[in-house]
Parts: sequence; structure tokens; C-alpha cells
Amino acid sequence: MPDRPRTRGELRESGYSPESVKDEMRRNLIQKLKATEELFPGIVGYDETVVPQITNAILSKHDLLFLGLRGQGKTRMLRMLINFLDDSIPIVAGSEVNDDPLMPLSKFSRDRVATEGDACPIEWVGRSDRYHEKLATPDVTIADLIGEVDLIKHAEGRHLSSEDVMHFGLIPRSHRGIFCMNELPDLSPKIQVGLFNVLEERDIQIRGFTVRLPLDLCLVFSANPEDYTNRGRIVTPLKDRIGSVVSTHYPTTRDLGVTITRENAWTNRNTDIAVFVPTYIRSILEETARLARTSPHVNQTSGVSVRMSIANLENAVSNAERRGLLLGESHVAVNISDLMHIAASTRGKMELTMSDEPGEEDRLVHRLLSEAIKNVFDESFKPKQFRSLVEHFESSEAITIGDKSNLVDTNIALKTLPLLGSQIIDLVAQLEPELPTNTFQAALEVSVAGFILDALHHHNRLNRRQTDHGQLYGL
Repeated sequence: MPDRPRTRGELRESGYSPESVKDEMRRNLIQKLKATEELFPGIVGYDETVVPQITNAILSKHDLLFLGLRGQGKTRMLRMLINFLDDSIPIVAGSEVNDDPLMPLSKFSRDRVATEGDACPIEWVGRSDRYHEKLATPDVTIADLIGEVDLIKHAEGRHLSSEDVMHFGLIPRSHRGIFCMNELPDLSPKIQVGLFNVLEERDIQIRGFTVRLPLDLCLVFSANPEDYTNRGRIVTPLKDRIGSVVSTHYPTTRDLGVTITRENAWTNRNTDIAVFVPTYIRSILEETARLARTSPHVNQTSGVSVRMSIANLENAVSNAERRGLLLGESHVAVNISDLMHIAASTRGKMELTMSDEPGEEDRLVHRLLSEAIKNVFDESFKPKQFRSLVEHFESSEAITIGDKSNLVDTNIALKTLPLLGSQIIDLVAQLEPELPTNTFQAALEVSVAGFILDALHHHNRLNRRQTDHGQLYGL
């Protein structure tokens, strides 16, 4: 901005004084707490559990380790820590390590300040440029993180013992900012040892040279508890130097999971096909994930990511959209038949404890889905309520609901069924009291009917078999 100081002298006259990054984060956090601002917008279900841990760590000026299973929002929250930084800070113009003009760190900036004095130009760096992130992989080297001797600079005539010959890695370049190492246990023990001085002494050494750079950093990490506790892949002295370990978790209730999925799944497609997602469909998908997180057939040390529910909802919406395109219908609702296609978006998002036979994962998905449909159904109905409907199929033809079932024809068929014909409007109102417009009424009637018929099948009241046109329900 034009009114900001542009030289070291102007900066000094403005009343600016150097401040450590952790003091800066603490100051901004205190301001947010006093103003009762939301600290992590968009993060649901952590207000009473995870957020207080992070708040205390920042107030304590600690480095942090986010410990949790996959799909618990660790990386997302780590990246949101920049919200506790100032919008911008001054640095010596041309500095590689964000040197403070009044407290230059690198030889480049010290020499420039010594030569130009208060006329030394300064630049302003935004908060997003003060966050650096590295995914830990076995091939990460000390040179990547700390730095290395630059042989090109040496070839230009600079002495190997001079600081001028150094090429700084990611950690020095994160000076006066936040450096994040994702999946810390995957970092080799030798490289983890190289982080000791950075965490405790806040200085670095490159190739054995005494290049003492008292770095000003907030170091943050993420890890999976399986790696952290059982495999022992974080070396003990490094764990000891991390100030606070923040434990994350999956949504504690189904409603929280539904809210997270609603906010993150891409369901507003903006096409010629308007797709409505009923509340019970969202509940079934989240219940499927919750059942997977307690299933003995799923490796719970690996976890079942929230991304599974998000991807499953997106696939269910896509199948409803495809159905509308094929049948020429402009308003469709997601049906139970659309959930038969979620196996593709579930594969790879949970690890099985049983033998990994071909198709075993898909069979488990459908068993979990079946249990989820029963659980959600039982919260609103009892199978005996639909005894007359079940008895009807003893002397009548079956009904098909699926990808190739025309909405008009299916609605006509539903009108002949007991309860579903005479009370379908009431059933829709009971399950979906906030239907947005009447344009979805017909589609939702078919969806609700399919939900009830499928639940009766899973309660062993009706037979169901797959046909070319969809799910055939009857006795």
C-alpha cells in the first residue's frame, strides 16, 4: 500500500518494533478471542475438543503436532493458522529469508543495511507467503529443509567457509513465518535428527559450517497415530521438543458428519438437471461411514476418511443427474437406487482386515449400506406399519425403481400400492418437511417409496433383485 514505509528509516520513524512470529500469533489470537470471532471458519465439530487445544498451544507459544487419522481436517487446519499472522510484515528488499529491516539475520541483509543504512529499501510480505509446507517423503534431504552449499556460487569465487556460498532450504526461508511438515513419521530418522536444533535452539548448521541463524519460526507437523505410537517412526528426542500435540477425531455425531459433507461435497451442478438430495439420503451415506468406523472388517488403525462420505454423495448426485439426462427429466431426487453406485467412490478409502479377495470390498460396502438404510428407516418407521403393503405383493406384480424407471410411469405404479398410493404425500412431508419447491414433489415421492421398499427388503419383508431397469421389489 502506498502509505506504508518504503525504507528502513521510514519504518523506524513509524514506530515499528520487531516481534517474534509466536508473539504475533498470540496477539492476533487474543484479539480474535476478545471479539468472539470464529477461529477456524468452516471447521465443524471441533469447537469443544480440538480448537481449545490449538488455542492453548498458540497462547503458550508452542510448536504443534496435529495427531489424527486420515480425513480429519489436519492439513486444512494447519493451513488456516496463517489467519493468526498479520496481514503483512516488512522485510529487507531482496532478502531470501524475510529479514526484519531492524534485525537483519542473513549476511546479505546485514551487509545491505550496513552499506545503505536508513536508506535501505524494504518490501512487504503477505501472510500467505509466510507459510511453507512440505510433504514428508523418504527422499526428502537435509538440503531441502535446511540448506546446502551452492557450488555455482563457489565457482564464482566465493569461499566455501563464507555464508555467501550457502543456499537456504525451506526452513530458513520460512523465517518469521510458519513451516509445516506433513506426515512427519514418513521423514527418515536421520532427517528428523536434523530438526533438533531448529526446534530447541532455533539455529541451523549447513555442511558443518557454523552458520548460526537464530530463526524465528512456528513449526507445525501432522502425523497418523498409528505411525506415532506403534511404529515409533517419530524419533523420541524430536517428540520431546514439540510443545503441544493436538489430537483430532472424526465427527462425534451423524448430524455433524452430514453438515461436514453438505459443506464440502459438490452437489450444485448448475446444469439443465436440478438434483435434490433428501435428508434421509444424506443420513444413510453418513451412517454408512460411521458403521465402517466400527466394523471389525475394516482396519480401524487406518481410519475411514470423511472424504468417503463426500465422494459417495457426489457420486449419488451424479447418478441421479445421469438418470435425469437419460430419461429427459429436468427435476430429479436422489434415490436409494443411486446409492447402489457408491462402491466406486468408496474403494480405497478404507482398508480391510479380511483377505483382499476380488470384490470383497464392494460386498462389504453394500452390507454396510444395507445396515445404514435399516438404521435410518427405524428412526422414523416400523416395518409392521407397512404390513398391508407387504401383503399386497403376495397377489400382485412387483414394482421396479431404478436408473431406467420413468418418473411418470413409476408414480402411476405407486398409486396402486397400499399406503404408498394413498399416504405418500404424508410420508414425504414426514421425511422431508422442508421441500424447496413443488417441482420436486413427484421425484421425491418416488425416492421415498424406494427408500421404504428397500428398507422393508433389508428387514426381510420383501424380496429385491437387480434387473436391467433397476431394483425390482416384490415377494
